[in-house]
Amino acid sequence: MAAPGARSCSLSGLLSVQTSLEYALLDAVTQEEKASLVYQYLQKVDGWEQDLSVPEFPEGLEWLNTEESISIYKDLCGKVVVLDFFTYCCINCIHLLPDLHALEHTYSDKDGLLIVGVHSAKFPNEKVLDNIKSAVLRYNITHPVVNDAEASLWQELEVSCWPTLVILGPRGNMLFSLVGEGHKDKLFLYISIALKYYKDRGQIKDNKIGIKLYKDSLTPSPLLFPGKVTVDHVSSRLVIADTGHHRILVVWKNGQIQYSIGGPSPGRKDGIFSESTFNSPQGVAIRNNIIYVADTENHLIRKIDLEAEMVSTVAGIGIQGTDKEGGANGEEQPISSPWDVVFGRSGSEAQGDDILWIAMAGTHQIWALLLDCGRLPKKNELKKGTCLRFAGSGNEENRNNAYPHKAGFAQPSGLSVASEDPWSCLFVADSESSTVRTVALKDGAVKHLVGGERDPMNLFAFGDVDGVGISAKLQHPLGVTWDKKRNLLYVADSYNHKIKVVDPKTKNCSTLAGTGDASNIVGSSFTESTFNEPGGLCIGENGQLLYVADTNNHQIKVLDLETKTVSVLPVFRSESAVVDGPILAEKQTLPKLPKSAPGIRLSPVAASPGQTLQFKLRLDLPSGTKLTEGAPSCWFLSAEGNEWLLQGQIPSGEIQSISNQPTISLQIPGDCVSLEAVLSISVFLYYCSTDSSACMMKGILFSQPLQITNTQQGYIAPVELKYIF
Repeated sequence: MAAPGARSCSLSGLLSVQTSLEYALLDAVTQEEKASLVYQYLQKVDGWEQDLSVPEFPEGLEWLNTEESISIYKDLCGKVVVLDFFTYCCINCIHLLPDLHALEHTYSDKDGLLIVGVHSAKFPNEKVLDNIKSAVLRYNITHPVVNDAEASLWQELEVSCWPTLVILGPRGNMLFSLVGEGHKDKLFLYISIALKYYKDRGQIKDNKIGIKLYKDSLTPSPLLFPGKVTVDHVSSRLVIADTGHHRILVVWKNGQIQYSIGGPSPGRKDGIFSESTFNSPQGVAIRNNIIYVADTENHLIRKIDLEAEMVSTVAGIGIQGTDKEGGANGEEQPISSPWDVVFGRSGSEAQGDDILWIAMAGTHQIWALLLDCGRLPKKNELKKGTCLRFAGSGNEENRNNAYPHKAGFAQPSGLSVASEDPWSCLFVADSESSTVRTVALKDGAVKHLVGGERDPMNLFAFGDVDGVGISAKLQHPLGVTWDKKRNLLYVADSYNHKIKVVDPKTKNCSTLAGTGDASNIVGSSFTESTFNEPGGLCIGENGQLLYVADTNNHQIKVLDLETKTVSVLPVFRSESAVVDGPILAEKQTLPKLPKSAPGIRLSPVAASPGQTLQFKLRLDLPSGTKLTEGAPSCWFLSAEGNEWLLQGQIPSGEIQSISNQPTISLQIPGDCVSLEAVLSISVFLYYCSTDSSACMMKGILFSQPLQITNTQQGYIAPVELKYIF
């Protein structure tokens, strides 16, 4: 429905007159000249006999960040409105958001401006409201967003590109359109003059729109949209990009935080850990206590020195770059939305990893940062610190080519390296083409592995099909990791909510884990467990465990490739953790025991406030087996309904040996909320046969009833937790 006396039409009705304005603006020198041209343009457009009117939002659409649905011709009457046609996976749409944030910071609804996001999905997965909710939270979108799942408004206006901005006057009349990213100056010019023009005519209203932010309804969690995870193969640690909290976590493999760097708010600052900040970091790579970070929305590569407890910038200038060649020193080289990083070698003569490969999603390319002097294929010797393109023309395509600079990627988002022969390549999760590609390390040749189709311009060949090569279909994969032990590649098939496995020799691609449902179920097997847009993954424990950043479930899931079981890595803080800045109140998330895990209820124990209870683990493994070295065997405490019991306690610990009877201590708090409680002690053991031919994970739950009394109990003998597996 259009406004009375108006004509509903497409953006083409603005094309000729706005094109004339933009040519005139190119010749204008001063800001005053530009403002005058836009003012005259508005006089012309506003004087048309009939407005170019947008259709009303269809009834029944789902809305976010509002108290109720919004009408263009009722609620937005008297406002200058920016309609942002976007889809949340699109890197160009992501690049536009800082401009919209800045616009909202300058003008409010009281000033007469309102931005409305019109989500018009590319992928089927993006039509689901819960997934849009996650994106709204992840990208800190605070203006109203409507889920136009069938793209009805997009089609009515004949929008053809993500992102597209349509600027409306106070009668719902179309004034301007801006296609693509990079129009910040023009956007601010158009909005400022439109507000002035209609205020001069008394047509701007200062009423407030009922905003109800979706993020205000969420409960805090230890992780928020973790994007990537990697293993420190030297020590028993993981590095997690806690993207939504804008921080990097270094955790022991039982989930205990060793370092928390950055967060909870975005920023861009180097220095000591307590001062350093990030903005939606994604890819992480660790070597010798040095972590490299793809600081995505800062358009930087950062370096974290764990020994010096310092953060520095090694590539990027802090604003989005458009250079598609590179070649400058890293700190002087503009880059655009780096999404993943992985170590590599510049050639067979290199003594160690001397290159950081970068998935440069913003320019649809693969770049390299020289960590030492070296050379790339067909390049002369390069200085340490040089940052430059390795593969990709910069055009958004699914184009394979023996010449790396003629190949085309479409938002590469995940990298893994297989340096050994016969592979000797980078694996690339090319998200917008829904493919996995390879880049040869010796000459940069780009080849297809699985997914997509042969037409390099078709970026809509997606689906969920197991198969070989091009017959296999993926949907916006964001992560890959190479399993050197098995010569297999694991893929985070993000929008299919699955983990898939690819044999690069046969090009066979099949589902490893996940049902395809976007949910959070830890089942008794891979095929009964579910994920929600997993974004990254890595291999640890000599190929036994696969760690998955289950992004929209705000978790790290652990897949045991030997036993085919799934668990959740709890992330918790200890008193010794090096924490930068305030940490949000975190709800402890415990891994779920396998369904087959036995439960043992112990005899009640009486204790008084301040007393310490000790529990000794007396566990016997089957004959001919041993604990798996490096695997995260551990124990956890919980007290459902009586969480006060765990305040100030050490809630978990590693089990490195069972022969010395590990001891768990619990001090009864001085302020007791209840006189009765049940303490649960969950034990997870990873063990294998002595010849390592078979490995498994087992669990057991001990339940200890407690009776709290003010009568001093004196010495309490340690409680033995006995079990024979």
